[in-house]
Amino acid sequence: MHGLASNARMWDGAAAALLERGYGSISVDLRGHGQSPKPEVDDGYGFDVVTKDLLDLLVDEGLTGENRPVLVGQSWGGNVAVDLAANAPDAVRAVVAVDGGVIRLADRFPEWDECAEKLAPPNLVGTPESRMRSWMTSAHPDWPTSGIEGSMANFEVRSDATLAPWLTRDRHLAVLRALWEHDPVACFARLHVPATLLMADSGADWTRDKAAGAAVCIDASPTAVSVEWFVGADHDLHAQHPERTAESLIAAHHRSPHTARTSS
Repeated sequence: MHGLASNARMWDGAAAALLERGYGSISVDLRGHGQSPKPEVDDGYGFDVVTKDLLDLLVDEGLTGENRPVLVGQSWGGNVAVDLAANAPDAVRAVVAVDGGVIRLADRFPEWDECAEKLAPPNLVGTPESRMRSWMTSAHPDWPTSGIEGSMANFEVRSDATLAPWLTRDRHLAVLRALWEHDPVACFARLHVPATLLMADSGADWTRDKAAGAAVCIDASPTAVSVEWFVGADHDLHAQHPERTAESLIAAHHRSPHTARTSS
């Protein structure tokens, strides 16, 4: 699962690396994003509806029982993965959060209005496709082509060669509000499947905040949580380092139980 305002194509590089190593994967566009349907805000963008979407998908794909997957999410998607694993532990084998899962926006922004003001998306509607591609390439010189193309897939290319984000501003803010209200500590306290955190250390102040937030969540968990830091990595470390990300996901898979669990 991708992060807020992202899309499934961000996983292309990691998915290819997994396949080369003999592991299948499914990447999804969450509601409102990419090629998925885009219900109106009133239809819900909270964690309850997003996790139900995913549970329905697992059933449709036959990923239940012994076939239940390792659930992986980046950023907001990491919080979604942890939430689902906490509330439906029999649905997943393990959970991996990629620079996410431990996001607690209310700690940084006690008031929603401040959070909305600081983290509202920029207005990119009408940006020339060529200008965005040039900016992506110059901003991420060490990203492979799969990462650049994945980022470009966050947008619809219109007939006049300009872009519009697949996720509209009102839907973006609805997801952001749900994330601001989310309590990952409570989720980790109910987590009974193996968990792995892949964290980006960019060297900025935000890294210290992430480390502190992760520590609180880990302390709340009744099970051991593995943590791996990607030093010098971007927030989209899965797009920047697909090969290493794939290796980390395989390691998480091997740490997970391989027998079906039965609820008591």
